[in-house]
Amino acid sequence: MDPLVASLKVAASGLEAQSTRIRIVSENLANARSTGDTPGADPFRRKTVTFAAELDRATNASLVEVERLGFDEGAFSTEYDPGNPAADEKGFVKIPNVNVLIEMADMREANRSYEANLQSIKQSRDLISATIDLLRASQ
Repeated sequence: MDPLVASLKVAASGLEAQSTRIRIVSENLANARSTGDTPGADPFRRKTVTFAAELDRATNASLVEVERLGFDEGAFSTEYDPGNPAADEKGFVKIPNVNVLIEMADMREANRSYEANLQSIKQSRDLISATIDLLRASQ
Protein backbone atom coordinates (compact mmCIF):
# COMPACT_ATOMS: atom_id res chain seq x y z
CA MET A 1 0.00 0.00 0.00
CA ASP A 2 1.03 3.58 -0.59
CA PRO A 3 3.20 5.00 2.24
CA LEU A 4 1.24 8.26 2.19
CA VAL A 5 -2.02 6.42 2.76
CA ALA A 6 -0.35 4.42 5.55
CA SER A 7 0.83 7.65 7.19
CA LEU A 8 -2.76 8.94 7.06
CA LYS A 9 -3.99 5.80 8.83
CA VAL A 10 -1.30 6.05 11.50
CA ALA A 11 -2.06 9.72 12.17
CA ALA A 12 -5.82 9.08 12.20
CA SER A 13 -5.39 6.36 14.81
CA GLY A 14 -3.34 8.81 16.88
CA LEU A 15 -6.08 11.44 16.59
CA GLU A 16 -8.68 9.00 17.81
CA ALA A 17 -6.54 7.81 20.73
CA GLN A 18 -5.66 11.33 21.85
CA SER A 19 -9.29 12.40 21.50
CA THR A 20 -10.27 9.65 23.94
CA ARG A 21 -7.46 10.71 26.27
CA ILE A 22 -8.61 14.35 26.21
CA ARG A 23 -12.17 13.24 27.00
CA ILE A 24 -11.02 11.15 29.99
CA VAL A 25 -8.80 13.93 31.34
CA SER A 26 -11.73 16.35 30.98
CA GLU A 27 -13.94 14.01 33.01
CA ASN A 28 -11.25 13.80 35.69
CA LEU A 29 -10.95 17.58 35.87
CA ALA A 30 -14.72 18.06 35.95
CA ASN A 31 -15.02 15.69 38.91
CA ALA A 32 -11.91 16.74 40.84
CA ARG A 33 -14.04 17.96 43.77
CA SER A 34 -16.96 15.52 43.51
CA THR A 35 -17.77 13.80 46.76
CA GLY A 36 -19.95 10.80 47.51
CA ASP A 37 -23.72 11.09 47.93
CA THR A 38 -23.94 9.56 51.38
CA PRO A 39 -21.81 9.81 54.54
CA GLY A 40 -18.56 7.89 54.12
CA ALA A 41 -19.27 7.05 50.45
CA ASP A 42 -16.41 6.88 47.99
CA PRO A 43 -16.07 9.91 45.71
CA PHE A 44 -15.25 9.99 42.01
CA ARG A 45 -12.27 7.76 41.18
CA ARG A 46 -9.74 9.06 38.62
CA LYS A 47 -10.06 7.39 35.21
CA THR A 48 -7.04 6.23 33.20
CA VAL A 49 -6.38 5.35 29.55
CA THR A 50 -4.05 2.59 28.37
CA PHE A 51 -2.81 2.56 24.77
CA ALA A 52 -1.59 -0.38 22.73
CA ALA A 53 0.04 -0.80 19.34
CA GLU A 54 -1.91 -2.70 16.71
CA LEU A 55 -0.58 -3.86 13.37
CA ASP A 56 -2.71 -2.86 10.40
CA ARG A 57 -2.25 -5.78 8.01
CA ALA A 58 -3.42 -3.81 4.95
CA THR A 59 -0.74 -1.14 5.31
CA ASN A 60 1.73 -3.05 7.50
CA ALA A 61 1.75 0.02 9.75
CA SER A 62 1.68 0.10 13.52
CA LEU A 63 -1.43 1.95 14.71
CA VAL A 64 -2.29 3.12 18.20
CA GLU A 65 -5.52 2.09 19.86
CA VAL A 66 -7.12 2.49 23.25
CA GLU A 67 -6.51 -0.85 24.90
CA ARG A 68 -8.66 -0.18 27.95
CA LEU A 69 -10.13 2.45 30.19
CA GLY A 70 -9.47 1.90 33.86
CA PHE A 71 -9.48 3.50 37.26
CA ASP A 72 -6.62 4.79 39.39
CA GLU A 73 -6.61 2.65 42.52
CA GLY A 74 -4.76 5.32 44.53
CA ALA A 75 -6.04 6.28 47.94
CA PHE A 76 -8.52 9.08 48.48
CA SER A 77 -7.53 12.01 50.63
CA THR A 78 -9.84 13.42 53.28
CA GLU A 79 -10.88 16.90 54.33
CA TYR A 80 -12.59 18.08 57.45
CA ASP A 81 -15.98 19.45 56.36
CA PRO A 82 -18.68 18.51 58.87
CA GLY A 83 -21.38 20.44 56.93
CA ASN A 84 -20.94 18.33 53.80
CA PRO A 85 -23.65 15.67 53.25
CA ALA A 86 -20.90 13.14 52.46
CA ALA A 87 -19.11 13.71 55.79
CA ASP A 88 -18.66 10.70 58.02
CA GLU A 89 -19.47 10.70 61.76
CA LYS A 90 -16.16 12.50 62.51
CA GLY A 91 -16.84 15.23 59.92
CA PHE A 92 -14.34 14.03 57.29
CA VAL A 93 -15.16 13.85 53.60
CA LYS A 94 -13.32 11.66 51.09
CA ILE A 95 -11.89 13.70 48.21
CA PRO A 96 -11.30 12.22 44.71
CA ASN A 97 -7.80 10.96 43.92
CA VAL A 98 -7.52 13.51 41.08
CA ASN A 99 -4.46 15.78 41.07
CA VAL A 100 -5.41 18.83 39.00
CA LEU A 101 -1.78 19.63 38.13
CA ILE A 102 -1.18 16.15 36.76
CA GLU A 103 -4.43 16.29 34.81
CA MET A 104 -3.52 19.67 33.30
CA ALA A 105 -0.11 18.30 32.26
CA ASP A 106 -1.81 15.25 30.72
CA MET A 107 -4.25 17.53 28.91
CA ARG A 108 -1.45 19.63 27.50
CA GLU A 109 0.49 16.55 26.35
CA ALA A 110 -2.60 15.00 24.75
CA ASN A 111 -3.41 18.30 23.02
CA ARG A 112 0.11 18.56 21.61
CA SER A 113 0.02 14.95 20.41
CA TYR A 114 -3.35 15.59 18.78
CA GLU A 115 -1.95 18.66 17.01
CA ALA A 116 1.10 16.70 15.83
CA ASN A 117 -1.10 13.99 14.33
CA LEU A 118 -3.28 16.61 12.68
CA GLN A 119 -0.21 18.27 11.18
CA SER A 120 0.95 14.90 9.86
CA ILE A 121 -2.40 14.41 8.13
CA LYS A 122 -2.16 17.88 6.58
CA GLN A 123 1.35 17.15 5.29
CA SER A 124 0.29 13.81 3.80
CA ARG A 125 -2.71 15.43 2.15
CA ASP A 126 -0.48 18.13 0.65
CA LEU A 127 1.95 15.51 -0.67
CA ILE A 128 -0.90 13.52 -2.24
CA SER A 129 -2.24 16.70 -3.87
CA ALA A 130 1.22 17.59 -5.19
CA THR A 131 1.60 14.07 -6.61
CA ILE A 132 -1.75 14.34 -8.39
CA ASP A 133 -0.77 17.76 -9.79
CA LEU A 134 2.51 16.32 -11.11
CA LEU A 135 0.71 13.42 -12.75
CA ARG A 136 -1.74 15.81 -14.43
CA ALA A 137 1.06 18.04 -15.67
CA SER A 138 2.94 15.13 -17.23
CA GLN A 139 0.03 14.07 -19.44
